[in-house]
Amino acid sequence: MGKYNVKLMYRLQEKKHHIELIKDNFFGNDKGYGYFGKDKKQYDFVLEDGINNLYEPIRNEVLKYFKENDIEWWGDNPDYPTGHTVSSQIACLNHLMFLRQKPTEVLELINGLERVEFTKVLPVPCDTDISYIAFETISDNSYLNEPEHIRGSYCTSIDALIYAEDINNEKWIIPIEWKYTEAYGDSSKDDKSLEDYKWRKGEHGKGKERMRRYNGLITKSQQLKSLENYESSAYYFEPFYQLMRQTLWAEQMIKNKKAERIKADHYLHIHVVPKANADLLGKTYKFSNQNMEATWRNMLNEQLKYIIIDPQELMSPIKSRCPELYNYLKIRYYDK
Repeated sequence: MGKYNVKLMYRLQEKKHHIELIKDNFFGNDKGYGYFGKDKKQYDFVLEDGINNLYEPIRNEVLKYFKENDIEWWGDNPDYPTGHTVSSQIACLNHLMFLRQKPTEVLELINGLERVEFTKVLPVPCDTDISYIAFETISDNSYLNEPEHIRGSYCTSIDALIYAEDINNEKWIIPIEWKYTEAYGDSSKDDKSLEDYKWRKGEHGKGKERMRRYNGLITKSQQLKSLENYESSAYYFEPFYQLMRQTLWAEQMIKNKKAERIKADHYLHIHVVPKANADLLGKTYKFSNQNMEATWRNMLNEQLKYIIIDPQELMSPIKSRCPELYNYLKIRYYDK
């Protein structure tokens, strides 16, 4: 059982797979049983040293990138990568960080989506050096009524962002949301519009604050469908809550491009989910009576702006260009 009241069969399978990889010395001399969580328990699928969780050729670059761009890490230590082997942040970095300064490969990756004909990728201007993929990206200014503005925490940030130009010389932002073993519940305690502050139970204070931030923006959104009542709607359950905020973020980036370093005319929202994660993809949500993709697509006006894709399919265009990376990903994430 996870934080959300669901049985995570895919997560269990992935943990077992990583325990076998640890035994086979895939992570070098790291034998697992690292500490994780508030109670600092040892787990066999958690590496002793989080650096071993990263594809070896990117390790130094990732540490430098997070430090120079003031990005917080997911997990117990905001200053260091987690040893949690089924972390989606780690999975995202293992797939994409190697390509960060390889514009030809990044262009092949996004043209492999077969949605827009892109002619070039552009450096994402929010980073301290040249990045054709930026991680944990936030806007220069806050447009979603959120108080904090830190890369990687406390506000709407994008797991990975690509900035590109199409055949008409128009600019696109391509926000990527990366899922791995996540799955979510749909009971009242999972409802983010009804959540209480810890110090004031029964008043749904946290939920009301969220709705104050986002409801007006949803109503004005061109992509998100307006509702008469947003409370307890799909927008306030994960993973749709994240997708809603990222859609608003992309729209606001375009609307306010004069005030942003990233100046875009269009966006394409990419949702990476392993096709084997039936806990996330196959669940029927009570509030929609549909699975994850159908539920989300019912909230959207323009279907072509949202792409859901398996990570192996996403990476297939660069398979021959980056054989060592692809082989690492295949052993770790694709082969079972």
